[in-house]
Amino acid sequence: MNRNDLSSAVPPSAAPPARIILVTGLSGAGKSTALRTFEDMGWETVDNLPLSLLERLILTPPSSVTAYTGRPLALGIDSRTRGFTVEAFLKGVEQLRHHHSQPIDILFLDCSDSELMRRFDTTRRRHPLALDRPMEDGISEEREFLTPVREIADFLIDTTTTSSHSLQTELRQQFAPENSVAPNVSILSFGFSRGIPCNCDLLFDMRFLRNPYWEKDLRSLTGLDSEISEYIEEDPSFLPAVTKIKDLLLFLLPRYINTGKSYIVIAFACTGGRHRSVYVAEWIAAQLRQAHFSLTITHRDLKLPLLESQSDGIRAGKAYQGG
Repeated sequence: MNRNDLSSAVPPSAAPPARIILVTGLSGAGKSTALRTFEDMGWETVDNLPLSLLERLILTPPSSVTAYTGRPLALGIDSRTRGFTVEAFLKGVEQLRHHHSQPIDILFLDCSDSELMRRFDTTRRRHPLALDRPMEDGISEEREFLTPVREIADFLIDTTTTSSHSLQTELRQQFAPENSVAPNVSILSFGFSRGIPCNCDLLFDMRFLRNPYWEKDLRSLTGLDSEISEYIEEDPSFLPAVTKIKDLLLFLLPRYINTGKSYIVIAFACTGGRHRSVYVAEWIAAQLRQAHFSLTITHRDLKLPLLESQSDGIRAGKAYQGG
């Protein structure tokens, strides 16, 4: 079989991806960033796959552990790919489009010569077509080499004045699947007396609220009990504070999501991690669910024994525990 013939035999039962993007363009124009962005959006990604294996990959059934079917596929192909010639690439795309019903598009990433030179100089990388000669020679040769691919590309993005962040945003706007993987939003409560978790994106200190620990009948209860919730809600500071926190989160979360953040941890803390932080975490979680956010809640210290702590201050001349 000819190595550049993409019509190799494959099992008829194989399930192809719902959509295919061939990501190509000039070296240094942002292909690696683009592929990482596609992966973060839930696409399967493969870089520098030999052309002779392209169709076999497309028609290979997904792994049994794949989270969902119809996963789109982004393939990185450029002048560094083994067996790459413009003629073989164009012929391969034509064959794939003829034999398969799913969309197969080409995304070409372009950039000015001066900016490419600046990027290679900054990263101290060698241009793949100029390992032993001036950088500008390799850039010029690759640009001429890939011109026929650029001319037939379905999507063209010039990254000359585009930051990595801006490129990611543009790709999400154009290619994010309707069923793309949503970010994992976690609500966490904990007590300062046992240390601050290292993975918090947003941390709110609830020690300004009055402490149920100092009520003998409430001390053994937790923020999941109705007596505690009633006690905390009677604090005049409670509703104004949590309402502002809710509004802030409803403002920030969509912006985190738009930047492609995969995990968002919102933490609420008090002294012992049993009363105030637990109830506020539950209250905020309920508000976010009403706004159609999917999330999980973890109460790190809820079932742990109380520890002596001075983080709330001194009362009656002795260190005290708190919730």
